Amino acid sequence: MRIAVASDHGGYELKEKIKQHLIGCGHDVIDVGTDSTSSVSYVDYGHRACEKVNDGSCERAILVCGTGIGMSVVANKHKGIRAALCTNAFMAEMARRHNNANVLVLGARVLAIPYATILVDVFMSEPFDGGRHQERLDQIARMEDEACE
Repeated sequence: MRIAVASDHGGYELKEKIKQHLIGCGHDVIDVGTDSTSSVSYVDYGHRACEKVNDGSCERAILVCGTGIGMSVVANKHKGIRAALCTNAFMAEMARRHNNANVLVLGARVLAIPYATILVDVFMSEPFDGGRHQERLDQIARMEDEACE
């Protein structure tokens, strides 16, 4: 699977570990930045990754900032993006199964690296359940369409 990854300075180190983990699992990773721990705006990098999902060049994205909150806000401003800020494996599982989340958001200052990679694995492996959950996603899509008119 092709995955976009992005972070700000606070999430840079975790993003690099996640990138290597994904590559090791056989995924094609597109890193849209940042490339150091120098201070940058999470807005720019979160936006770039979500554009990759929306234009179809990546199937999913993983975003990392200090808490995950900022990246989550940015991602969910994009039509068609369903970003989930997850702090445990159950949240990552339900994000995929019930919400068909296409973006995982993690907080580098609130998660240990080994645990973060577990969340990535859950997010990457869980299917979408469809059914009644698809009906809710359709409702959300209609809301997005109305808001963009």
